[in-house]
Amino acid sequence: MPQTPHCALYALLRAGEVEEFNRRRAAGETCELRGTDLSRLDLRKLDARGLDLRDCYFRMSDLRGVDFREARLEGASLAQTHVSGCYFPEEIPAAELQLALEHGTRIRSKA
Repeated sequence: MPQTPHCALYALLRAGEVEEFNRRRAAGETCELRGTDLSRLDLRKLDARGLDLRDCYFRMSDLRGVDFREARLEGASLAQTHVSGCYFPEEIPAAELQLALEHGTRIRSKA
């Protein structure tokens, strides 16, 4: 079951304020996002560098263009998301991403 943290940064993402989320993170503010519900959100401008997104639910979110190369995604659910133009960590094979997108399996990495 996805968690709903009680922190201002998570609330910004849920409200569609991705640029403010990025700005506040860059200023040093933190929030535990592991295992959270990030479904049905427009996250196209998300700066995912250094984020721990393991076990997160992204179902039906718009992730187009997000660079996840420096994020942790093990166990995340990408069912029915839009991922055109995304970068993913090298340790996640393309076949694994295809399974996650088409069948709703959770992401497993080679590492």
